[in-house]
Amino acid sequence: MTTILIIEDSAPLRNNIVEMLELEGFQTLTAGDGAAGVEIARAQRPDLILCDIMMPVMDGYQVLELLHEDPATATIPFIFLTARSDRLDIRQGMSQGADDFLTKPFTVRDLLNSVNARLVKREEQERATVEKLDRLRENIILALPHELRTPLNVIIGFSDLLRNDASEMDAAQTRDMAQHIYQAAHRLYHLIENYITYAQLEMVRHDAGMRENFRSGYLLYPDHSIPYWAREQMASRGREQDLVLALETAECIAISEESLRKIVMELLDNACKFSQPGTHITVRSETGPKHYLISVEDKGRGMTEEQIAQVGAYNQFDRPLYEDQGSGLGLVICKRLAELAGGSLSIQSERGAGTVVIVQIPVRAYPE
Repeated sequence: MTTILIIEDSAPLRNNIVEMLELEGFQTLTAGDGAAGVEIARAQRPDLILCDIMMPVMDGYQVLELLHEDPATATIPFIFLTARSDRLDIRQGMSQGADDFLTKPFTVRDLLNSVNARLVKREEQERATVEKLDRLRENIILALPHELRTPLNVIIGFSDLLRNDASEMDAAQTRDMAQHIYQAAHRLYHLIENYITYAQLEMVRHDAGMRENFRSGYLLYPDHSIPYWAREQMASRGREQDLVLALETAECIAISEESLRKIVMELLDNACKFSQPGTHITVRSETGPKHYLISVEDKGRGMTEEQIAQVGAYNQFDRPLYEDQGSGLGLVICKRLAELAGGSLSIQSERGAGTVVIVQIPVRAYPE
């Protein structure tokens, strides 16, 4: 049975709403103020919340903010109830993430239409999430074994040759085989490292304490560190001459050195994979009043809008046409790191013309 929480300080109105909903077969929970409503929402996890704005103890905006901070309640559909029809109220509520707005007095039809519309939308979102998880499981089943076996086969094959035939090989042949083993081992290490990083970030995403600790990180003058990381990554690919840097100074940004380094290294790794040697890869940064923007641009094969929308873990594109090394985790890790820091990641791309990945990180005050 669908459960709806009504947070309303007026007992007569609260009782009327309960009667309307229960006649339609809904189960109801009630709270007379915002603080009680938050506690009930956290404990009972209703399917939808109807909440007044002007209430004692805690108003509706504060209720919505607290519920959105908790992953367990953040996705519950939320409808504001208010006797005020001021456009500023509506704008503030919707900007905070409310799903709908009902102005008192409202009819039974108005109430049920709003409730049913939000519940249908939530069902569609849940269905989309299930489909996404199904795709993720399928991608893991198909891609991960291949990504593990490929470098392992190289390591086993060449090490077996060295073990059995080393006495018959000259120094050049031995060095060549050792190089293949080294590259395969590095690829395997990177895959395992990204898998562990992805799992850790998913844990941080769903734990309020870990998220708060993550957001306490900061980095001074990122433009001093980025060139070093960028040159290191490009050198590992033999493409030092392709790197172009155009960086602005920022005093302090709200992300740790380790996290920003991971973002820069993964974005450059992707740019190298999907572009040809001899074409420029440009790393830019811009400093604004609230955000620091970092972009990595390549002149490679690009992505379609559909592919950009499907960026996810273990999701590789055009695998039959291109033997891309990697699990597809790089972009997802960068996106998670940016979002956990309070920023974002976006992709601009044109098929056959190249890709620009833009990471936005909040600027923070210089720590005392």
